[in-house]
Amino acid sequence: MSDASQTTRPDPGALLKLAAREDRGKLTVFLGAAPGVGKTYAMLARAQQRRAEGVDIVVGLAETHGRGETARLMEGLEVLPRRQAEHSGKIYDEFDLDAALARQPSIVIVDELAHTNDAGARHPKRYQDIAELVDAGIDVWTALNVQHLESQADLVARIARVPVRETIPDVVLQEADEVVLVDLPPADLIERLKEGKVYLPENATRATEGFFRPENLTALRELALRRTADRVDDQMADIWRRQAVEGPWVTGERLLVCVGPDRLSEKVVRTASRMALGLNARWLVLSLMRSADPIPDADKSARLETTLVLAEQLGAEVRRMVADDFVAEILKFARRENITQIVIGRPKTGFLAGLFRRTLPDVLARSVDGVGVHLVSESPGPSGGAGFRPRKRSLPEWVAATGLPVATVGAITLLGLGFSQLLVLQNLSILYLFAVLVSAILAGRFAALLAAGLSFLAYNFFFIDPVRTFTIARPHEVLALIIFVAVAAVTGTLAARLREQIERARQAVRRTQALYDFSRRLSAAYGIDNVMTATASQLHAMLGFATVLLAPGEDRNLEIQVAWPPDQSLDETAMTAARWALEKKEPAGFRTDTLPLTPYLFLPTRSDRRMAGVVGLMLDAAHGPLSADEERQVTAVLEQAAIAIDRARLVRENAKAAVAQEGEKLQTALLSSLSHDLRTPLASITGAVTTLRELGERMSPETRADLLVSIEEETARLTRFVGNLFDMTRIESGMVKPKSEPVDLEALVAGLVERMGRLDGRLEIETSIAQGMPPALADRDLLEQVLFNLLDNARKYVGTERPVSVYVRRESETAVISVTDQGKGIPHEDLEAIFEKFHRRAKGDGRPAGTGLGLSIARGFVTAMGGTIKAESPAVRKRGSRFVIRLPVAAETAR
Repeated sequence: MSDASQTTRPDPGALLKLAAREDRGKLTVFLGAAPGVGKTYAMLARAQQRRAEGVDIVVGLAETHGRGETARLMEGLEVLPRRQAEHSGKIYDEFDLDAALARQPSIVIVDELAHTNDAGARHPKRYQDIAELVDAGIDVWTALNVQHLESQADLVARIARVPVRETIPDVVLQEADEVVLVDLPPADLIERLKEGKVYLPENATRATEGFFRPENLTALRELALRRTADRVDDQMADIWRRQAVEGPWVTGERLLVCVGPDRLSEKVVRTASRMALGLNARWLVLSLMRSADPIPDADKSARLETTLVLAEQLGAEVRRMVADDFVAEILKFARRENITQIVIGRPKTGFLAGLFRRTLPDVLARSVDGVGVHLVSESPGPSGGAGFRPRKRSLPEWVAATGLPVATVGAITLLGLGFSQLLVLQNLSILYLFAVLVSAILAGRFAALLAAGLSFLAYNFFFIDPVRTFTIARPHEVLALIIFVAVAAVTGTLAARLREQIERARQAVRRTQALYDFSRRLSAAYGIDNVMTATASQLHAMLGFATVLLAPGEDRNLEIQVAWPPDQSLDETAMTAARWALEKKEPAGFRTDTLPLTPYLFLPTRSDRRMAGVVGLMLDAAHGPLSADEERQVTAVLEQAAIAIDRARLVRENAKAAVAQEGEKLQTALLSSLSHDLRTPLASITGAVTTLRELGERMSPETRADLLVSIEEETARLTRFVGNLFDMTRIESGMVKPKSEPVDLEALVAGLVERMGRLDGRLEIETSIAQGMPPALADRDLLEQVLFNLLDNARKYVGTERPVSVYVRRESETAVISVTDQGKGIPHEDLEAIFEKFHRRAKGDGRPAGTGLGLSIARGFVTAMGGTIKAESPAVRKRGSRFVIRLPVAAETAR
């Protein structure tokens, strides 16, 4: 294929994106710069046009805010009933999601996309209700003001000096199928406000003096126009990709955003989001951590997780990495990902700190080559703030951090005073290093620095002349003290860092050991039930939370498979959250965006092949959401569990496939037997009858007799075939109920020989009955059929040239009946297979007549009578076969 043809090939990603939208509804967003520009009016006016065209369109919710001209546009439109909700003791109307799903219109109007739902709703935000409608195949029209976009919220707050409380992720607007800009110049909007067409007169005056000022409206109008233009540009790029049109869009910008646990990172993410939207660029958010860094406290971890979640909501791709050299790793990552611009925060630093310590943004800006670096500084006011707040310590931690240095320094001081009475110590300060090291190892960096300060004071007060004062008489003692404090601070810091690294390593070892033990349990677990039980108990042991595992049952409905502890149950709300997590492949329940009041956090468990199920963790308000470390542990366990569940399912499916394959083989054998063993006797009978009818008296008496004999033989053969099928059906269905009565084996064998003589007089049967042979405990009819099948089988495969022997003897309390032929024998590997249904030693058209059921029926009958049957070969002079039947003798003769 030529290069030209390759460059004009449609983008597979764009085609897959288009295909994914086929079964979904379409989302249309009417975007405005501010309230009152006419978004709801435009929606309803367009709805009236579509209704006139015969489209099934309904109003799920439309807020007219008392505007008469807007309310008149709802006349003639079907309005869905609203759901009653309560807030702060007041009853008000809310959008009824379930009513819209039950109605299933072609288009539904749901106003105010950024609205926050009441506590009893299925989703906390209305945009999530709309997403569920779109997934159900319903087209949705909705309205949005530009200030409610997450990336614009802080910018609008600075412009209008009004906080934006309700926001939606920018990805909602990015994934909209159509964005309709509803625009109105600021002067016209202010005029509408004064006329009372936006708010009531008493509110309009306050709005004009506050939010609705010309400069604010102009800035918001620019934001709305830019976002609409960006969306149109995205749609045009999608069309180009699908149609393989070459254009400059293939060389777009790529942004790398570096964040950490500081408060500035949130502003960095929002700023980068606006840059990415303005540049129509893909952007990545990178979080780096040093392996030697101290373990982050809960506040820092929560702040970092919040920042990364915000980045994902704004459309970024999040990466986490561990590196010792941040600058080298950032540059390496930028080269690998073809980054064109780097965005990083630059916190404010003091004069001395800036003079003696270079910050990461400064070093990065000096080291980068060919990539733009954007520095985001802090904003003044309460939202800013450089650095980190000190970690909140608990009371026991404060006692340890302060009490331990005081105790160790005091002990060293007493020890030094005691030694100084006996010896002259020149380097007593070395003893105080021991106090610093002990404090650092046992209580951390703060305790080490406190121990160093206390050691400085104690050494100066008790051991440097003049003693009992803090005065230093000799200058060289000053230098010694300074050196001591420096060495103590460095030693304590290193010891504290080593302690933190050891603790981090211990945690890693504990996690690794737990995962290793879990993987061993999974490798030994057989079946999905055992895998789920191991997973639930592991999560409960690791986190201490009650755990439930749910998976689709036989009827495809989500069911609780395992609960740990076992007494867990879920109410309807929790089951709804679990189904949502399974269907949408995203977390639901406790403190998420879907049914956040549910006490269970439901996490989807997904492997590479399919959704394995949902795990529910029962959390509480005291614990709060999972920490970053807990999330990583749960993710690791669920990934291993998903693989094990996939493996168990594959084993089960393979077993089903093997059974199905055996069934197909059985069906093939049955059809082969039916086609051969039914067609052959029927063809013989049909041919004989046709010959007799057509020739009649012209045939000789001998020929007619032969034809009648042939009809009789083939009819008998057909009767035996049907009888065998019936007997096999009786055995498999459990209908065989043998009688247990004494059977005279000598009389039975004599009658059998006579019966075989009538069937084929050429077969020679030798019999031998032991003297005084007691009756066997069996069913006479079934036993006769078994022996008949064995003799008939010998006649078919061995022929009538050699005799068949039937011997009866007694072994202890067992009657032994053996049927021996002198054929070529049975291969050793087939001695058990010959008792299977439809098994035949000969293949093709030259095989002996029969269905291959005789020996299978014989074993079924003998087993039902409480006996055994087996085959032996060779039997006579290295050839032949012997079938040995063992039955209990009658009780009255066994004594």
